[in-house]
Amino acid sequence: MASAIPKFETMSFDDFEELLLDKPDNERWELIGGRVIRGMVGARWEHHIIAQNLMVALRSHIKATGRPCRVFQETFFLKRRELDFAVLPDVMVRCGPMEPASASVPDPMVVIEVLSPGTEPRDRYDKWDGYRQIPSLQHYVLVHRDRVLVEIKTRQGTEWTTTVVDDPAAEFALAALDFRMPLAAVYEDVLAG
Repeated sequence: MASAIPKFETMSFDDFEELLLDKPDNERWELIGGRVIRGMVGARWEHHIIAQNLMVALRSHIKATGRPCRVFQETFFLKRRELDFAVLPDVMVRCGPMEPASASVPDPMVVIEVLSPGTEPRDRYDKWDGYRQIPSLQHYVLVHRDRVLVEIKTRQGTEWTTTVVDDPAAEFALAALDFRMPLAAVYEDVLAG
């Protein structure tokens, strides 16, 4: 009798790094706790607009406040060898100097994932298991694609608190960056009302 438990491809961080050399351009591969996730590049346009709205607002805020931070979107890796973790967050903010020619960062301050029905379990549970082990991470933000709803997980010492904002007239805040953004701006050009 065949097992009902799905079998996943697993490998070490170093093996995944080698595997990436053969990755087709039209695919997006991640390593989450040693589990290889292979997927096609591409998401619904709403996903891209939400991510762009967040990236532009964060970048503008960082420039205006003179913070030594950079904002990365979708094609830039967050990698942690000790966690067998190499992922492509939808948006992330990393502060501090960058090594020349870097193609990944190990220590973001903020990570944002735009949720769809297909990615929500992986973003909410699998990736979160890795993200919360990153000492530099202060905020993990889950933005729902198909309805106005933002969940902000904030590190407070060794614990995490969660704030949920679902009023389009309200704002969400990232205290580590002294950043606030109205939900109406997050979903601008995507959802009505």
